[in-house]
Amino acid sequence: MRYKPAGRTENCQIGVFAAYASTRGRALVDRELYLPKSWTEDRDRCRAAKIPDERDFHTKGSLAKAMVLRALASELPIAWVTADSAYGQEGRFRRLLEQSGVGYVLAVPKSQFSVGCPRIDGLFAQAPAQAWERISCGNGAKGPRVYHWAAIQLPAVAEYDYQDETLIRRRWALARRSLSKPDEIAYFLAYAQLDTTVEQLVRIAGMRWAIEECFQAAKNECGLDQYEVRRYTGWMRHITLAMLAHAFLAAMAAAATSKGAAETVPAPWSTSPWQRSGGSWRLAAPMTRVRNGARPALTP
Repeated sequence: MRYKPAGRTENCQIGVFAAYASTRGRALVDRELYLPKSWTEDRDRCRAAKIPDERDFHTKGSLAKAMVLRALASELPIAWVTADSAYGQEGRFRRLLEQSGVGYVLAVPKSQFSVGCPRIDGLFAQAPAQAWERISCGNGAKGPRVYHWAAIQLPAVAEYDYQDETLIRRRWALARRSLSKPDEIAYFLAYAQLDTTVEQLVRIAGMRWAIEECFQAAKNECGLDQYEVRRYTGWMRHITLAMLAHAFLAAMAAAATSKGAAETVPAPWSTSPWQRSGGSWRLAAPMTRVRNGARPALTP
């Protein structure tokens, strides 16, 4: 793929990547080249770029789903999945994780709808001041990444959240607000086991930066972006080799420190919909089970 900035032609390939992160390190573990319809509908162009004939058009969300399925079929112990709003807003992507019994904390746009609530930004606009807490979502280059966070429990869905009439998982909506710029708010949907705390959800939300850190390290140390290929095979070979080198360095660093352990699998509206119950906030509406087809339901 190519694009033309400032009147000249440049290489431009768009990839969908998966990173694996644990307490001992992180590394890129899967990749797919995104091909727009302008390519997949032009088979002569695809053959010239050595793109396999069976390669059809797939959205970025579809590519992400395929990588998640490959990861779940591997020997990696998968506890959580996190992603940005381009993937989090897709109901089918979230449904795949729910059907697989995998927890997630996924970024979503402010216009996101979910079980039991209208637009997510409107939901958190009604949050009382005491619902916001200062919580760190992990360490960054400049120390702890501290924000104001608010979290609220959402109604359960019978088809996915219950097992033999017993509630086994819980749904959440979260918001992250900048301390210095309170108008900057990011939103998340989460799916987790019953004993999961808000602090744990915040920590998982912060793990999404792992892929950015992987990109930076793989570019600086392994030449991930140092290529000028214009064919499918060349792109796959270069990216795969750079990922392998980065994974090797990550494994060597983990072996050298010998600290930590791998991530394991854990396990009607009132004036304001926010009510405190025990140690967390939940919607004021009764927490009855919502069945598929009932309103409201998860939508992308």
